Amino acid sequence: MSKSWVNSRVQSLQPSGIRKFFDIVAQMQDVVSLGVGEPDFPTPWHVREEGIYVLEKGMTTYTSNAGLLELRREVSRFLAEQYGLEYRAEDQILITIGASEAIDLAMRTVLEPGDEVLIPEPSFVSYAPCAILAGGVPVAVTTTEETEFRLTPDALEKAITEKAKVLVLPYPNNPTGAILERSDLEALAKVICKHDLLVVSDEIYSELTYGTKHVSIASLPGMAQRTIVINGFSKAFSMTGWRLGYAAGDSEIIAGMTKVHQFTIMCSPTVSQYAAIEALRNGMESVKKMRNEYDLRRRFVVHGFRQMGLECFEPKGAFYVFPSIKSLGLSSEEFCSRLLQEEKVAVVPGTAFGSCGEGYIRCSYAYSLSNLEKALTRIGRFVKRMRQQS
Repeated sequence: MSKSWVNSRVQSLQPSGIRKFFDIVAQMQDVVSLGVGEPDFPTPWHVREEGIYVLEKGMTTYTSNAGLLELRREVSRFLAEQYGLEYRAEDQILITIGASEAIDLAMRTVLEPGDEVLIPEPSFVSYAPCAILAGGVPVAVTTTEETEFRLTPDALEKAITEKAKVLVLPYPNNPTGAILERSDLEALAKVICKHDLLVVSDEIYSELTYGTKHVSIASLPGMAQRTIVINGFSKAFSMTGWRLGYAAGDSEIIAGMTKVHQFTIMCSPTVSQYAAIEALRNGMESVKKMRNEYDLRRRFVVHGFRQMGLECFEPKGAFYVFPSIKSLGLSSEEFCSRLLQEEKVAVVPGTAFGSCGEGYIRCSYAYSLSNLEKALTRIGRFVKRMRQQS
């Protein structure tokens, strides 16, 4: 074939740094994986039961493009009660295929060719590709362990050019577990308003914070109109495979996102939508129990890495730790490859989340304590051996 039929934007994308390792893992035996950001809890039974009931009743037809109005009303109530956000169910909330589709829709709806998208890094792997596919230009804004991986007003200000249009706000953060508190958000809001930026606030881990309650930037004065809040059911409610998320924001933007969603998806899965109604109405006690268990695992894993002599930032949100392996003299990629081959433990190189992730690895603690203990024992053995060899 003399030419490629694949367009240049797609060709320019690098494969996910997360998936690369797990293609290898799939072919190995006795691997302990701390790589996938997926709760190990089953979806709460009462939520599954609702899904079964809906199937038995044959309630499997299309819903409206924006999603069941009953679900949008529950989302509206949830956002108001939990975070003080006021959105009309009728025209300011869109139900999507996970938070991932909401991110994609937001980019495709608001970006013109050449618009710059400011992305604090390290962060989730999808933001930059979604910006590129929408014709935008991703601009990395480095965060560091010295500032607890928080986006600072100074760092944001320095990254802004006349082409900047969108700021992605990925907090609580994957992969670092960093959070932003109200004072951080208030300082950032001044810069955002000064430069007339639109915020895409990915709050998928909002219910998984430890020791402090999540604050949405959309709750600050003047920010609701310039913020698209993205959230979903995968992480807090342990509903990853149900593929359900949502976006909330200005009615004009949500109408635009719904238009794109209408022509590409039609509607989110009907059974999942009914199950999500049950999750929002009666699932918060299950969320609390899972969060308490994650907190226990969080402290266990941070202690384990520090006992090995590795610096490990204490995460305040999500379910990841981001320990530094700089003292071992290995690159992130080399550390992860050798750890997998020599000790059969799968973790993700920090560089999968941006070049500033070099010198770090991401480990998920969404696994049982027995698996975490086994993984830490093997990692500790590997770290000791690396030190002896250096």
